[in-house]
Amino acid sequence: MPESPKGARNSKSPGNRRGWRSYALGATAIAALLSSTACESDTEGTADSKPSDRPTASSSAKPGGTDSAKPGGGSGESDGKDSGSGSTGGSGKGGNGEGGDSAGSENGANAPCTTEQLAVSATKEPADSKEARHLLLTVQNAGDKKCDLFHYPHVQLGANAQSTVPVIKDSSPDPGEPVTLAPGDEAHAALLVSGGGRDEYEAKSISLTLHGSKSGTKAGSPVDVPMPVDTLYADDGQLVTYWTTASGMALDFIMSK
Repeated sequence: MPESPKGARNSKSPGNRRGWRSYALGATAIAALLSSTACESDTEGTADSKPSDRPTASSSAKPGGTDSAKPGGGSGESDGKDSGSGSTGGSGKGGNGEGGDSAGSENGANAPCTTEQLAVSATKEPADSKEARHLLLTVQNAGDKKCDLFHYPHVQLGANAQSTVPVIKDSSPDPGEPVTLAPGDEAHAALLVSGGGRDEYEAKSISLTLHGSKSGTKAGSPVDVPMPVDTLYADDGQLVTYWTTASGMALDFIMSK
């Protein structure tokens, strides 16, 4: 009786070992198979996802985002530039400031001369000549303040003159600059009465109007200049020079005519 249980335990023990060994080998094989299947599944999933990412996520998203961002940013930059041009408006203010400086300098300059403050005369040149063809017009500042005399005098010979006497354009000693007269100072303009030889007429008056600060303009009312002779014989060759403080310089432009 005691030997049979031992034999039974001995006969069952090898069988059990072989059973466990077979089970372990089977489990290992199944695990390997499952692992292989999972790897293949992952590989296929990865391979499938990469091509789909390229055309959809990378290609379509990047161009779309870039195109829409740049125009939007561009408009923002454009707005910024527009606001910068607003600062250019600030430079416009600077322009107004410069205008203010200009106005200030005008306010600080001498006042224009007026016929009311000037003594006007005309003399024959030379004084002993038989004909009064060359005259020297002279104005003197009879006031108590400096004044500016502009350009040349507007002169008309005779009451029926159709136009003012033309100016000799290159006779200005300092183009664009006024002649400043202190109290008692004089300025001169030379007047050629005749020299053209046509359309001769008699003139018994000389009318003088001062020039405005701008070219071609007049300032104030005309004044009658005392005649150096009873009658002037004028024609279409009349000429006058710009104002100058040097009488000889003015006469040089007409004495040879």
